[in-house]
Formats: sequence, C-alpha cells, structure tokens
Amino acid sequence: MASDANPPVAAADEERLAAIAAALADRVEEAVPGWIEGLVLARVREWSGHVSAEVAAEAVVAAEDARAEVVPRMRRLLEADIDDQTANPLELLRHATRHAHDALARIGVPSVARDDFAQRSFPGDSYDLMPATWSDIHPDLHEIGLTWGAAKAFVHKARRRAEGRT
Repeated sequence: MASDANPPVAAADEERLAAIAAALADRVEEAVPGWIEGLVLARVREWSGHVSAEVAAEAVVAAEDARAEVVPRMRRLLEADIDDQTANPLELLRHATRHAHDALARIGVPSVARDDFAQRSFPGDSYDLMPATWSDIHPDLHEIGLTWGAAKAFVHKARRRAEGRT
C-alpha cells in the first residue's frame, strides 16, 4: 500500500501539542516565583553574605510580580496557534528576569562580571540572570520544555507537508 506523500495533520497530534502546551504553562506557573526569588536571594548572598528580612520580602514581591506578568503571557502564547506565535516561552521567561533586576537594583547590589558571550547575547543583563535552558529555571521544566518544542516542530512540519512544502 502506497503512503500518502502529504498526509494531513492528525487532529490527535494537534490535541497532543495543546495538552503538552497546557502542562508546560502549568509547570511554568509553579516554577517562576521560586526561580525569581532564588535569583534575587542568590545574588544578594554573593554580594553581602546574608539576606535580611527586608531583602527576603523584596525577593518575594519580585517573584510575585514576575508570576503575575509571565504566566498570563505564557498561557496566551502557548494557547495560540503555532503559526501565530511570534515569541518563544524562554524569551518570555527571560523578560521576567527584569523583576529580579529591579529588586537587585533597589537593594543596591552592584552589577556582576560577565563573560563576552553573556555580554553580547544579553547586554542589559547586568546581574547575569538570563536562563539559557529550561533547566536554568527549574529542573522540572527541562523535559516538558523539550517535549513541547518537539511537538510544535512535528505539527509545524506536518502542516508544511500537507501544504505541499517541505
């Protein structure tokens, strides 16, 4: 039996992508506050050796502000059709680090030394907070983040094949 050269995108593949996207959004929602709070606390400890109650409270505020900003944006992105997505999830998470940057600046933490790659790639990241991978945010995001990327690529490729493009 000959195979169809341009099989349509299976509804099951689209549904699987949607389920993976929803799971990724849920895990991001769980991970973001602890990640942002941890970034602030780690930089303060590196700088001063201790964290006061005031600084800890500032870290919690930064974490909640980041969660309030990034989670709705992440859900909108991941719920959008893949052909309409103009950003990627890690990009949104990188933007969320501004809350940690703002907190560190208010606290008075000085900028940190960064390598040439970090300076070129993320010029405004004076505290070297930008995540390069899902695992930099939380280990639980690694597998689901890669799975989402693979599922998105699979659906994208299937759509292009169905259109007669490869």
